Amino acid sequence: MWARASGEANESNQFNPSSQAGEFELAAASTSSNESDLKKFLSPNPAELPGDFEMPIWDHLEELRERVMAGALAGAAAVSVCFLFSKDLVLFLEAPVAEQGVRFLQLSPGEFFFTTLQVGGYSGILLAAPTILYEIVAYVVPGLTKSERQFLAPIVFGSSLLFYAGVAFGYEVLSPAALKFFVSYSDGAVESLWSIQEYFKFVLTLMLSTGLSFQLPVIQILIGQLGLVSSRDMFAQWRFVVVGATVAAAVLTPSTDPFTQTLLALPLIGLYMGGAGVVRLIESRRDSGGDGLMQS
Repeated sequence: MWARASGEANESNQFNPSSQAGEFELAAASTSSNESDLKKFLSPNPAELPGDFEMPIWDHLEELRERVMAGALAGAAAVSVCFLFSKDLVLFLEAPVAEQGVRFLQLSPGEFFFTTLQVGGYSGILLAAPTILYEIVAYVVPGLTKSERQFLAPIVFGSSLLFYAGVAFGYEVLSPAALKFFVSYSDGAVESLWSIQEYFKFVLTLMLSTGLSFQLPVIQILIGQLGLVSSRDMFAQWRFVVVGATVAAAVLTPSTDPFTQTLLALPLIGLYMGGAGVVRLIESRRDSGGDGLMQS
């Protein structure tokens, strides 16, 4: 009986050339596909390049200077306008804790003035971001291939939409939750008299870090389009994503309470899974298009 069990174990542990060869071929095919996608990006087909658009290097530099100036002027104008309404913006950003009895103090001469400069600067940059992004895209587009041009518009639009959604999420959800936790924790022990500068440093950092963290699906789509990572690999690493989202939330949020970190970690996990799903959709469409071309 022991010999029969030992024989069955040996048979199960025997080297199976066909299965090993199948796995090797699958891995080799995946690697070659990734290498071909990256090679197409680094060395595009000349037929895909715009042949009716050529400029000397000095004309490129001149266009770059003009677009940098246009973006800088748009940013300066937006910052100036936001500074004129900086007090209204301050009252708007104080709203998450204004109803909880928190009072703000100016602890040094000029602290409120420099705070309004900071608020006006951040708000102006957010307001001028579409114009600055347009100037960047307009400068880059002439050098892209036809397929890259079609791919650029959804990326730019999606990136902008996700960034503003992240800023709104930070203001509407994360900031009130974190501030309410701090106020309720200190209730009955100390009176909530906060420095106006430290408060806005906390709120603006939280909002901007949330907006940047919402760019995760865009990064996934870019590396998926380049063929560096497949959607299958993205879904397979979900355990590491949970741990990474928790660590990223702990680093990005200025507060140390676990509730606020959880509120940011859960959307990050959802965004990652959504980005992996979009990459899978792009892969399926690309494979179906390739099959159609082969059949024709």
